[in-house]
Amino acid sequence: MIHLEDTNGGAVASAIASERHRMGSTTTGMVMTLLIVADEEHQADATAAAVASARQHPMRILTLVPRPGKGPSRLDADIAVGGDDGPGEVAVIRLRGLLSEHANSVVIPLLLSDTPVVAWWPGAAPPIPGEDPLGRHAQRRITDAGSAKEPLHELAVLQAGYCPGDTDLSWTRLTPWRTALAAALDQPFAPIQSGCVTAERNNPSGPLFVSWLAERLGVPITLKLGKGPDITDVRLTSAAGDIAISRPDGSTATLQRPQAPDSTIALPDRELKDLMSEELRRLDPDEAYARALAGASCEVPAPSSPSKKAPAS
Repeated sequence: MIHLEDTNGGAVASAIASERHRMGSTTTGMVMTLLIVADEEHQADATAAAVASARQHPMRILTLVPRPGKGPSRLDADIAVGGDDGPGEVAVIRLRGLLSEHANSVVIPLLLSDTPVVAWWPGAAPPIPGEDPLGRHAQRRITDAGSAKEPLHELAVLQAGYCPGDTDLSWTRLTPWRTALAAALDQPFAPIQSGCVTAERNNPSGPLFVSWLAERLGVPITLKLGKGPDITDVRLTSAAGDIAISRPDGSTATLQRPQAPDSTIALPDRELKDLMSEELRRLDPDEAYARALAGASCEVPAPSSPSKKAPAS
């Protein structure tokens, strides 16, 4: 680990290059630059997840931690190249004082030439990531509405400010659900008439799942509040009976199909590193996410009314 105090972006780039030269390797194997913009609460987990992803996608990871305040402008950096941090390069850069408002100027000399750039906000994200000074450098921009204090409101903000290349980890978390449901519908089934998704309150994956299902199946899909964790059930109604995937424990799901025995499938919540590895496999705009986001209703559904008991005779 190399620690630089009161430095600048050019010195950070030189330190990375010198360490590469000392190790006898070059940056030619780097496939992208990943910009992480996070506060102290999120930066450690986000950087660790990115480092794990770098084993599949060798890259330069630049974690920018703005520290606004009345103190003097200053840049401190912790740098690691290769070793336990995988084949990539990592620089955690803390921007203090007024410099925290000019992260874009710091980043420019650190971007790898002729490679794509991905920007990730694991915590608070700009309302229009594609128009953010750092987001303008990136082909892909990753947010996480689930980390916001009001996730559905955050999803609505991202919906209004969407630009091609945006994606959100609330959508990535749906991949196992979408895969399991697609496999269930790969067998012959009666025409689907309607459907319902049960999700925890304020879970932004719920509206995205409902929107995607409605668009793909062309039938009305409703969102129902559940106790969680996260999404617990998706149920499609057909003339022959229900096709359902239920996951009450957040790990193992039960698949139900008409005229077929129930089966158990693994459907665990994935770690942050797995979500990022999936997102970094593609650098083109995710059109399926764009359509799901455009059709998502970001209002919290009303709780189901309890059934009334018949009066005693």
